[in-house]
Amino acid sequence: MKITAIDAGSPAARAGVRVGETLTAIDGHPAHDVLDYQFYSYDARITLTLRGENGRERTLRVRKTEGEPLGLTFETYLADRPRRCANKCVFCFIDQMPPGMRESLYFKDDDMRLSFLQGNYISMTNLPDADLERMIRMRISPVNVSVQATDPALRVKMLGNPRAALLMDQMRRLADAHITMNCQIVLCPGLNDGAALQQSLDDLIALYPAVASVSVVPVGLTKYREGLCPLTPVGKAEAEAVLDTVERAGAACLERFGVRVVYCSDEFYLKAERPMPPAPFYDDFPQLENGVGMMALFEDELRALLDETRPFAAFAPFSLATGEAAAGFMRKMLDLTAKKCHTMKAEVYAIRNDFFGHGVTVAGLVTARDLIAQLKGRPLGEKLLIPSCMECYGEDVFLDDLTVGDVEAALGVPVLAIPTDAAGLLHAVRTGRAAEDARHPYEL
Repeated sequence: MKITAIDAGSPAARAGVRVGETLTAIDGHPAHDVLDYQFYSYDARITLTLRGENGRERTLRVRKTEGEPLGLTFETYLADRPRRCANKCVFCFIDQMPPGMRESLYFKDDDMRLSFLQGNYISMTNLPDADLERMIRMRISPVNVSVQATDPALRVKMLGNPRAALLMDQMRRLADAHITMNCQIVLCPGLNDGAALQQSLDDLIALYPAVASVSVVPVGLTKYREGLCPLTPVGKAEAEAVLDTVERAGAACLERFGVRVVYCSDEFYLKAERPMPPAPFYDDFPQLENGVGMMALFEDELRALLDETRPFAAFAPFSLATGEAAAGFMRKMLDLTAKKCHTMKAEVYAIRNDFFGHGVTVAGLVTARDLIAQLKGRPLGEKLLIPSCMECYGEDVFLDDLTVGDVEAALGVPVLAIPTDAAGLLHAVRTGRAAEDARHPYEL
């Protein structure tokens, strides 16, 4: 773990740690990555083993407040390389990417450290027993598990990896150690729906409360599937059947445990053309970043904010572009806002995804090219608002490598990326600026 920076005034700086040294151990425990670093450096008094650039080792004793960070920065976020996915999932979105995009978009991670630190979902197929024991010893909780199916043979078929059959044994070990798990099922019609879905829900619910929540999301299919396993998109009939199964299981959980535990993503309600459940349906929104309850929460928060807001004037006529899935909902949200802002003049544009294919409807996969092609010459007002999830990791770059500046130059209007929550929308309508304190980084 090579040290690249040290926070001024930090415990490490006070102890005399130097940039360029490599942290090899903490209290005699080998330091391989960020988990070792965080876990073993928690105590108030610790001993660091450091190797200098000349290869010589030394030890330093550090005194600090219990839990206080040492203040070290390493070459990478994990202080190690991320672990690659070993699966060949029939539904893998990265396998459906078009050629010619930047290399980082083709990297498949399946890393339990990123599950704990950043909320990534892991399949657990590349976890040896030593890593499971490490998770238990370090209390790595919660972790997000990509399940797909609990039937061993079906899961092996869907993930293309014989180790996929070990999932339930692994999860039971974690449950016995009181490790919390949030689970995801990517629903592929004809594969893991029907009786297979019911079995998966039953098996996962049996591990409650260790399995704290389960989300069911529809498979995402792009137009780049030549040579891949034939899959059927989720249509209205399939969405209705899945909703019936999941809501029935959720109602039983609500009666037994006081929470639903299992939920469908908002996309299923849109595809089934059913009303979204109200915000209380989603308990404490355990799977918000998976698109579960995000519309209910947005509307609930917007109504509450508007109730507390005096009538106001919009900053100027504007337009808002989003994916096809959320366009109707955003029109409804702007109509609500207009009750307090009679001067508001706004257009909402649903951007069809020509880049990835028309089966992809979420805002986070809209590219700059599609924005430009579909909005050029349209009435956009004085500013175009887009959800910040269209940009890559907070930068001003879209998935197709064009920038916000490229879109502004092509459309002739400023483009404003706004936080994807109710407060962010209301702030933008009032001021024409993006709020800096987005509370819910989910997609709309």
